[in-house]
Amino acid sequence: MDKKTLLSQTIEHIDIKSFDPTPLVDQYERMAFQARNLARAARIYDNMLADTECAVILCLAGSLVSAGLKRVIYDLVDNHMVDAIVSTGANVVDQDFFEGLGFKHYMGDPKSDDDALMNLRIDRIYDTYIDEDELRICDDTIKQIADSLPPHPYSSREFIWHMGKYLVDNGKGEGCFVRRAYEVGVPIFVPAFSDSSAGFGLVDHQYRATGGVVSIDSAKDFLELTKIKIAAGTTGLLMIGGGVPKNFAQDITVAAEILEGEADMHKYAIQITVADERDGGLSGSTLQEAHSWGKVEQESEQMVFAEATLAMPLIAGYAYHKGSWKKRRHKDFNAVLDKSAQAA
Repeated sequence: MDKKTLLSQTIEHIDIKSFDPTPLVDQYERMAFQARNLARAARIYDNMLADTECAVILCLAGSLVSAGLKRVIYDLVDNHMVDAIVSTGANVVDQDFFEGLGFKHYMGDPKSDDDALMNLRIDRIYDTYIDEDELRICDDTIKQIADSLPPHPYSSREFIWHMGKYLVDNGKGEGCFVRRAYEVGVPIFVPAFSDSSAGFGLVDHQYRATGGVVSIDSAKDFLELTKIKIAAGTTGLLMIGGGVPKNFAQDITVAAEILEGEADMHKYAIQITVADERDGGLSGSTLQEAHSWGKVEQESEQMVFAEATLAMPLIAGYAYHKGSWKKRRHKDFNAVLDKSAQAA
């Protein structure tokens, strides 16, 4: 098959506003196994939102935007259901910002001939296709943004702020959470920023620079997210997947204690994962285990062992239709962090 035919059916993003899953989730509560766990997680998320003092941190790992969850994340940002995001670079750069530039992800086949795909410059994520030539444009756009900035170290949050500004200034990115987060002051952190199209763009920027360069300061990332914990006091985690975003967000309770002498653990925590806890890997390590490290309180935590495209729309949709978020306002932690930096 030719490239045009293979890249003909776009991934469509699920809209949690278009259906009300609360009757289903309420029935899950009286079932067993992961149905009951999911129902409890949905109630905990709603409780986070009802607790207007709580700052909600959304953690994203795995290929979520390419799988059709972009609109869910956008709606959480747009309706002040999250106050900060910690993510892998792929979700933010290769997928959301990539779609913000006008590109798409396409329905594919996990049994594809990968050698044929490589020759056609089509990249595969399980059953999803991406045009490699369009990804190179995304890489180059990151380079252009870096080239336009004063050369010094930035936190990933600061650089992603400029990515959101780029979309607004160029009339692009409607419906993308990178743009919406920029508009409403929701900080986005990518602790492993170079592990994405951002890495290719920044490598190209630094390789060709004739003077100073833009770089990403991961310690500044950690400090800024810790400052959010200190400023907020009460925090909750909604973690989709595991990996670096999960550990990074959990660790800020310990960092805040080191900086301030004492700090509350995360009061609420939910993790959706299919990882196994028995090998000691962090993607599957339980929230009960995190309590032993002083990171998560025990009363309002829930593991959901389920695949993200199935579980996230139900949990997010439940909280959206319960409506506790309507009493919340955007906390604008970008402004808080920028003010803190100016004071220093």
